[in-house]
Amino acid sequence: MNLERTVLLSIGVSYSFVTASGQRAAVIVHGSGDRSLVVYESDDSEQVLHALDLEEAEARTVAELLGLPLVADRVANVVPGMDGMNAVRIPLPVGSPCAGRALGETRARTRTGASIVAVLRDGQTVMGPAPDFVLQHGDSVVVVGDDPGIAGIRELLITG
Repeated sequence: MNLERTVLLSIGVSYSFVTASGQRAAVIVHGSGDRSLVVYESDDSEQVLHALDLEEAEARTVAELLGLPLVADRVANVVPGMDGMNAVRIPLPVGSPCAGRALGETRARTRTGASIVAVLRDGQTVMGPAPDFVLQHGDSVVVVGDDPGIAGIRELLITG
C-alpha cells in the first residue's frame, strides 16, 4: 500500500492511502494529537463520504484493534550532523510488560544502545526521565538512537 504524506498548514499532517479494493481514505493527525479517519467517495477521490474524529487515546485503541500494536512517529532532524541517528516517538503497546516498571529496570539503554530521552503522558512531556520513573499504559517514549537501537527498544516495549 502506498502512503502519501501531506502537510496541511494550520491543521496537521494527512496520511492518505488507497486500499486493495480501490477505496481511498486518510488519517489526519491534528496538531492537538487528535486524529480524523476520512473515507472518500469511490467515484470522486476528493469528496468526503465520512469522517470519524478520534481523540489521541481513542486513535491508539483503534490502531491496536486493527493489529498495529506499535506506531513510531519520526522526529525530523533533532540534531543536524548526527548521521545514522534518529529520534522517534513510540507509544507503549497495550499489554506491554514494561508498564508499571521503573525505566531503570528495563535496562533499555544498556540492552539496545538507544536512549529514552522523554516520556509523553496525558499531554505532558517528562524530559530526561529518571531511572525510577515508572512507565504506564498510555505513555509514549521518545527514543534517540540508530535504527537497530530503536528497533531494540520497540521489541523491548513489546516483549520486555
